[in-house]
Amino acid sequence: MGDSYTIGELVPLHESFPYQTIQLLRKAGFNFHAPESIAKTGWTTFELAEHLIHTQLERQYDFITLLIGVNNQYRGLSIDDFKNDFDFLLKKAIHLSGENPARVIVISIPDWGVTPFASGSNQQQITNEIDAYNQICESAALNSGSHFINITASQREDGNKEEFLASDKLHPSAKEYTKWAEQVNAIIKTQLK
Repeated sequence: MGDSYTIGELVPLHESFPYQTIQLLRKAGFNFHAPESIAKTGWTTFELAEHLIHTQLERQYDFITLLIGVNNQYRGLSIDDFKNDFDFLLKKAIHLSGENPARVIVISIPDWGVTPFASGSNQQQITNEIDAYNQICESAALNSGSHFINITASQREDGNKEEFLASDKLHPSAKEYTKWAEQVNAIIKTQLK
């Protein structure tokens, strides 16, 4: 569940992190169907929540990732509203996992402020705000018993390197998504043992 980062904006579908994760799991001998992405480029937490409320989904999913919030920050929306929305989304994800929080993986929000796209923006402000959002995500995940993966630190190191960026110089490339998929894969494999 998420936004453009879950979709894998500007990379082929099979290079997005959910699809790369499934490929890693299949190579390890696990039988998984293709992932279902409940995501749309530009979505905020509120827009994702609205979609979930008005959409008929499967009763239960084996694993769920949740990566959302960059568009809240980008639009300058209230961080208090973000927290409320995120809490709802995490509860919804846990419900869809069969009330098994260990099957929910929260992924930190990338810092778009380090990318060439952000040239001319207040990059320090973006970084500070992304950190505040990610603190909410991490705290909510850990308090619920869900997993939290911090991809932001390594993404910040690579966020201005061409090979880690899509053609828009904002979204990640397949190479960056591979790093995320490896971390998601590692958590799922521990849950399947």
